[in-house]
Amino acid sequence: MTDIAFHFGAPNKLEYVGRLLRKAVARGARLTVLAPPAQVQYLDASLWATSPTDFLVHAVDDGQAPHAMCPVVLTSRVHGALKNHSVLVNLTTAVPADFVQFERVIEVVSVDDDDRALARNRWKLYVQQGYEIQRHDLKLKGAE
Repeated sequence: MTDIAFHFGAPNKLEYVGRLLRKAVARGARLTVLAPPAQVQYLDASLWATSPTDFLVHAVDDGQAPHAMCPVVLTSRVHGALKNHSVLVNLTTAVPADFVQFERVIEVVSVDDDDRALARNRWKLYVQQGYEIQRHDLKLKGAE
């Protein structure tokens, strides 16, 4: 069964995801980031703009070329070609239809009230499907 974790309290979701990706890849994880197209473009640009020592190998899924060998794939839709990635980072407002193909789903939630309300809806949907959820409060950990 897929592990579900919510990371609450990110002042800037996209900056937090960049740090999360670096830490996870350093530990050997392979991740898919599911986000709206504008956020995919922003993340791609920000990952390219890092220093050479912080650069993170990644690819933007264009739906045509397989990027499954890349440790990080940024996409606006989940599909079977990404099944060798073990972690899905969800930045969308809905529970992804094919999330069960991943070992772990990380839902990143900002401090914005609307984002928190949408996250509560996703939380309820996961619970209704029988998932136990891990909660990580970023404010308590001192994350920015």
